[in-house]
Amino acid sequence: MVFAFVGRQVHFEVDGDDFFIDLLFFHVEQLRYVVIELKAKKFDPRDAGQLGFYVALVEDQLRRPQHQLTVGMLLVADKNDSVVRYALAGASQPIAVSRYELSPSVQAALPPEDAIAQAVALGFGPDGLRR
Repeated sequence: MVFAFVGRQVHFEVDGDDFFIDLLFFHVEQLRYVVIELKAKKFDPRDAGQLGFYVALVEDQLRRPQHQLTVGMLLVADKNDSVVRYALAGASQPIAVSRYELSPSVQAALPPEDAIAQAVALGFGPDGLRR
């Protein structure tokens, strides 16, 4: 598989409201965008709605007639498969939810969760700059 990296925190504006897609790729062989949302928490059904919203944005604003349908992937720290099944039951877009695991060496290199929460509370944006 060959993916082209489109961007991180890809900005979309909808009638004055700002939205940021965590990761956006383009599958070169299948000619489709792939929206990836990352959640450092357990899956919540609202996450599926957010991902569906982002997939719809890419479909409307980036996808061309020669492209295949945009795919959405939600990577979460944990999930309840039954909750995921119900949350995606009515989805009309191709969306997947998967659990990720960090290796012990990567986990050890990350700051503690409370330090990240404090940085967010102080108003640091996704680019690391103070807001």
